[in-house]
Amino acid sequence: MGEMVVMEHLNAGYLQLGLVALVFGGLQVWWIGSTIRKRDLARPLSEGEFRKSLERIWNKGQRTR
Repeated sequence: MGEMVVMEHLNAGYLQLGLVALVFGGLQVWWIGSTIRKRDLARPLSEGEFRKSLERIWNKGQRTR
């Protein structure tokens, strides 16, 4: 009878450890994904992309006046 109580506590401990491992793994996947997205945003613009970006900024400034 006493062995059954010990096994239930042991199984509950493994369950909690597995849950923590899943949360930790999920956070790692999210962090790596966000790092990759930021790296893509940090790449230099081509000349055409830069020109379009400047034109969009200028057009916003002219509309507000």
